[in-house]
Amino acid sequence: MTPVLLSILVFLAPWLLAQDVSRRSSGAAIPRAWDDSAMAELELPLAGLGRPVQHVSSDYYDRIPVRPVYKTYPVYHPAREPAGYWSWLQQQEPQVVFDAETLRTTEDWVRAGELVFKGAGDFAGDLKKVRDPKWYAQLGIQLAADGSDPSARYVVIRKGQIEVRYTNCSSCHTRVLSDGRLIVGAQGNPPVGRFDAANLRQQLSAAVSEAASLKDAIANYRRMFAVPWLNPDPSQQLEGLSAGELLNALEAIPRGVVHRGRTSIFFPPKTADLIGVKDRRYLDATGLIRHRSIADLMRYAATVDGAEDLAAFGDFRVVRELPDPATRKRFSDEQLYALAMYVYSLAAPINPNRPSALTARGEQVFRREGCGVCHPPPLYTNNRLTPADGFVIPDEHNVRYDILPVAVGTDSRLALKTRKGTGYYRVPSLKGVWYRGPFEHNGSVATLEDWFDPARLRADYVPTGFKRPGEKTGAVPGHVFGLKLNREDKAALVEFLKTL
Repeated sequence: MTPVLLSILVFLAPWLLAQDVSRRSSGAAIPRAWDDSAMAELELPLAGLGRPVQHVSSDYYDRIPVRPVYKTYPVYHPAREPAGYWSWLQQQEPQVVFDAETLRTTEDWVRAGELVFKGAGDFAGDLKKVRDPKWYAQLGIQLAADGSDPSARYVVIRKGQIEVRYTNCSSCHTRVLSDGRLIVGAQGNPPVGRFDAANLRQQLSAAVSEAASLKDAIANYRRMFAVPWLNPDPSQQLEGLSAGELLNALEAIPRGVVHRGRTSIFFPPKTADLIGVKDRRYLDATGLIRHRSIADLMRYAATVDGAEDLAAFGDFRVVRELPDPATRKRFSDEQLYALAMYVYSLAAPINPNRPSALTARGEQVFRREGCGVCHPPPLYTNNRLTPADGFVIPDEHNVRYDILPVAVGTDSRLALKTRKGTGYYRVPSLKGVWYRGPFEHNGSVATLEDWFDPARLRADYVPTGFKRPGEKTGAVPGHVFGLKLNREDKAALVEFLKTL
């Protein structure tokens, strides 16, 4: 190697390394999350728009200040709070608990990622409410065995000043079982719709003009859910709703289903189960995010942390003009890496459903009926995308993505009429169905037994999960596989699935 070539390589080495790795922290190679070329390929094209979202540039993103991760504390039901806890909390000082320079081992990174996962998010709750037993009864909040609300955490702003915050991740991705045990990372079951409705009801009652306040609320929801390239834009259904109708729509959203940004109040998706996500090739019910490496999971976390609200969807932005980046907050690459490492480490608890003669028969039914075509072991998903009814697969998609060109006929609105709509649904894994629910991509049925009930195809069916606002009955179409099994085979199949 000539001296000239060596000097060029030495000069370029930092730039070349930066293309794949943000930095090396305590021996760990940290991928660069917000890489422009990687972000451009992260999401699938949007149905109707024909191209992916355009995220903000890395130059803009890098100028957003990094959010410190503070120590947080449990929020207890007032009647279950340990004696002296509140007084003790008042004496605590704020503590920043994430320091990448102290992280040496994989275990260190995983533990640090848990702090990010359970860290205080930007959404503040009402301190008076969480100190009032009526709040828990009003919303029907399920408590952990120790009497805490796993969706909320206290954070010390300064000594003697406490705020309640909803967390970065664990608020939606922690499940409370009937006996109070927690499954961290699972499809969560807080009453998000009722929570939102309660806050809106308070906002409307406190407003000088309820009509003006309602108009502002609807405008906010329109921005959250707008799909302006469609005609009509499905979010137009919000216009003209009375306060009662909007509140009823929010309260119709069951536990385990969340009207997150880019979706809809009228067809919200169920909350994702993060356990086993390391093995998933596509993320979100619509397969929106390509998951090729831990860096992609870091990028996805960065977008749902708030960066997707800055993106351009064709000519549309949620925020009409990009704000000064100094007014925003983001995670560092180290924080995102730790978070992703923690999510990758999540494991299901011991399954209480043990193999038996009945489950052995169910496994035979599973094989005989060809369920393994879409749900092959050991992952019980083929990690492919299936087109929603009415979506025509573009030729180039067959080259770029892993598609099973068979539509199963489920409600296509999430895939075709939202800003997360790709025209596809990912084939879900069946692992962990014993602790999950409600089922289908919009949580339309509460249990596996309901899913295999042929009555759900009828117009007079009463969905046991999510119901469309204002409708008491309605068919839950699609995925007819297994509906014609006899009663014994169906029961055996369900019991087998519960062992996965």
